[in-house]
Formats: sequence, structure tokens, C-alpha cells
Amino acid sequence: MRLSFAAFRPRLLDAVRGYDRERFVRDLGAGITVGIVALPLAMAFAIASGLKPEAGLWTAIIAGLAISLAGGSNVQIGGPAGAFIVIVYGILERYGLANLMIATACAGVVLFALGLLKLGRLVRYVPVSIVIGFTNGIAVLIAASQLKDWLGLRIAKMPADFFTQLEVMAAHLDTFNIYSFALGLACVVGLVLWPRLWSERSPVQLAMDVPGMRRAVKFSARTPGPIVALVTLTFVAWYFHMPVETIGTRFGEIPTGLPTLALPTFSWQTVKLLVTPTVTIALLGAIESLLCARVADQLTALPRHDPNQELMAQGLANFITPFFGGMPATGTIARTVTNVRSGATTPVAGIVHSITLAAIVLLAGPLAVLVPLSVLSGILLFVAWNMGEWREFSHMWKYSTHYRVLMLGTFTLTVVFDLTVAVQAGLVVACVLFIRKMSSLFSVELVKREGALIEYKLYGSLFFGAVAKVDEVLQAVERGPEQPVVVLDALHLVHLDTSGLDSLRQLHKAVLLRRGSLFIENLQEQPREVMDRAGFAGEVRRSEPSPEVAV
Repeated sequence: MRLSFAAFRPRLLDAVRGYDRERFVRDLGAGITVGIVALPLAMAFAIASGLKPEAGLWTAIIAGLAISLAGGSNVQIGGPAGAFIVIVYGILERYGLANLMIATACAGVVLFALGLLKLGRLVRYVPVSIVIGFTNGIAVLIAASQLKDWLGLRIAKMPADFFTQLEVMAAHLDTFNIYSFALGLACVVGLVLWPRLWSERSPVQLAMDVPGMRRAVKFSARTPGPIVALVTLTFVAWYFHMPVETIGTRFGEIPTGLPTLALPTFSWQTVKLLVTPTVTIALLGAIESLLCARVADQLTALPRHDPNQELMAQGLANFITPFFGGMPATGTIARTVTNVRSGATTPVAGIVHSITLAAIVLLAGPLAVLVPLSVLSGILLFVAWNMGEWREFSHMWKYSTHYRVLMLGTFTLTVVFDLTVAVQAGLVVACVLFIRKMSSLFSVELVKREGALIEYKLYGSLFFGAVAKVDEVLQAVERGPEQPVVVLDALHLVHLDTSGLDSLRQLHKAVLLRRGSLFIENLQEQPREVMDRAGFAGEVRRSEPSPEVAV
């Protein structure tokens, strides 16, 4: 069998066909809006991950540009994501910054290879219960990581472990800062109320009827809530000289120039040590980006995304970004939804988003040092709340025990251990439960037992998880009369694997030991091919299904 590769064809090439001024204006407006939205989120994600704010900003710019140029979606926006906060912080704690860069670049190679080998659709095989479980677990961890800055606690270095974080924060409650808490609380409340101020039933909409107010109200309604919170609360903290920690007091000034290319020290020995973080970044990046692309498909009437091309673009972005001091990137649901609702039609909007963000960083970067960290923590607390699918906890009782075990198990392991353990364990449990379910679909039915004649019907798939059910026939032969004639009707046997074939061989040996005969009738195509390749077909007597009864 020849290995097939996916064609590298970015969606941008097809999306700009017939491109006109009207579509450009829509993409331009959407890109500028998303670029503004990305500013506080990119800084917040980087700081929460243990990195400097410029790492998040340039990741949003460079990775966002690469994903828009080479991606497989019309409207997806790439950049740093909340889901990576816990992962990046843990890798930094365990392996250090240089190894984080190497792991991210290696994850980019893995992602590109997945797309090139047309494995993008395999991500859809991850059960939704596992996705919900680790998503909610990550949301809890993000929220926990932001309590320190929200409360203004003076802790030199936060541990990565969830329970240790709670213990350390509890030990430093005496350093609680009321100003930080007030700013963070005002940020969360403002983000919750801001969209409701512009709803159709809001009193603010009455101002639309006041002469000269219509344009002002429309402008305010389109202004993203995080930007409003960032600007207003930063001004309040600066104007009243509030004693709170800011980006400037913790990190110093943000560089206003372009990032420099820096190659980390690379060795094959280091790569082998970083297999686990590399796989973690690649797996989470693939799942998040393709889930985001599917959400975008549901919100628009545009052509559906190409999962393989999207993974190749994610791979390029994650390979390039670390060399400029960036962090892992993936598709971002919040910014993608904002892009769609702002009227984006092509990847041009994502390109404009990167240009807008770069212009803000280069021109207004020095002002970022005034931003209170408690305001950024408030934004991330709001992101964590919206990120979690909390209703699934109350709805899970409507589903099977398998669903509940997978979701709660993945959620618990994510919080207690880490995402890698949670996803690995979740997939293993999912496989075990699937095997158990499939084995229950195979059955052996006794049809006739007269003297030495024993006849059974086989139903379903005889595979390694169901071979124990053949023991019923084996015991009937061993306890029955000498020279038995065993007939297996395989008309409804739809699948046979090597373990199932081995169980039939053992049955045949037991029959021969009692000087009997084994007949297998009405074999379907797949089981017949397995027996022919193994040479078992010539050892037993068989008959083919007639055309009128074959399935």
C-alpha cells in the first residue's frame, strides 16, 4: 500500500478568488476588531503561563499570521490560548524556558506531519466526554492560577500543582491587597455586564432615539469588553496611585522593537527527554484548533475547513514562533467567534488582525507597563468561566455510565495530575469501555443439539475482546459424546480478527481430539479472507452463503 500525502494548499488561495472591495471592507473591520481583542488576552495568557507579556503578544502576531496565511479555514484566528496556560507553566517549572522552546518547535513538526499524513480527521475520534472533561479541568486550573494576582498576594513563585497552589495561597492570605481585589472584581463584573448593556431591552438602547447619540452608542456596542476593562481600570489605578502590582513592576518595560531571531541549543538527547511535553503540546494544539475550526464552520455558510491543511499550518506556526521568543499557539475559539460575528469572510481578516496587533505593540507598547496584573487576572477568570462547559455536569446523568466515567475521570485527573495523564488515561479507559461494549454485541446461539450433532449461530464481531464467548461451544464439545459434529452458522458473523481465528482453531483442535468434525457455514467475505490467508479454511469444512441469504 502506497503512502498518501495531503496536498499543501492554503485556504487563502481559494478564498480570495473573486475578492472585491465589499469583502475587503468586512475583513478589514473584523481584523481590526479581533486585533484589539487579542491584545489583553495575549498578555494575560503569557503572564499566567509564567512568561513575559511580549511572548504572548508576538505569538499572537507571528503565529496568527502564519495560521491565516497557510491554514485550512476561512475565519479561524490563531494565537496563544487559555488551554495552554497550565501546560506551559508546568513545562517551565520542570524543564525550563529553553526546553519549552524546543518542545514547542518539535510539536510543530509533529503537527505538520499529522496533517501531511492526512491524520487530521483522527482527532474527531477523541470522545466528546474526554474533551469536555479536560476542558473543564483546564478552566478550573486557570481560575486557580489567577487567584494570586486577583487577591494581590505576595508570593515569589507559584508551584504548578493545584493543591500546592491552594496551600501556598492560604499561607499568604495575610498579604491580601484590597485594591487588587477591587480592580479584579470590577473587571469581572464589567465583562459580565458589558454585553447586556447593549441588548435590545437595555435602557442604553433608548439613547438610540436621542439625536447625535446613535453613532456613539453603536461605537460603544462594538467595542470589545476586555479592551474597555483594560483601559478604564488601568486609568483608575494610575490616576488614584493604587498600590497594586503592574506589568511594569514585575516585568519592566515591554520592548517596542521587532523580536530577534534566537536559536536554542539543540541536541538529539534533549529531544528524547522532551517527548512527553512535545506530545502534550501537539495533542492539545491539534484538538483545540480542529474543535475551533468546527465551531467556525457551524457559525458560517462558508466552505468547511480542511483539517489536514489546518494541522500543517498549526505546525508551521508552532515551529517558527519559538525562535522569536514565542509560546505554543493554536486556534482560539473566543477570537474566532469574534472574527465571525464581526463579518469576516476570508483569512485576510486574520492577516489584518496580526498587522493591527503589531502596530499596537510597536506604537503603544510602553503604555502596557501601567496595566495592573489584577485586571488581567479578572479577564482570565472571565475566560475560564466561559471556557468551561459547566452545564454538562448537571446533564451527564442523562447519559450512560461510560460517558460519566470518562468525563469525571478526565476532569479529576486533569486537576489532580495534569492534562497528559488525563488524556492518556481517558483514551485508555475509552478503549476498554469500547471493547467491552463491542464484545457484548457478539453472541453465540445454540440452535440444535441432537445426539452428536451440535449447531450454533454466530452473531457480530469475533475479536480479541469477545473470544471468551466461544468457550461455550468448546465446553459443549468437551462434555458431549465422542465423534461430535459441530456446525457453526457464520451468516451473521461480520468480522473476524486473528484472536477470534485462534479461538476457532482451539475449538477445531478440541473437536479433532474427540475424533469429530467441524463445519463452518455461510461465511461472509471478511471472515473468509482471514481464514484463507491463515490457511485455516483448508483445515475445516465450510459452505458459502447463497445469494438470497447473504448479507
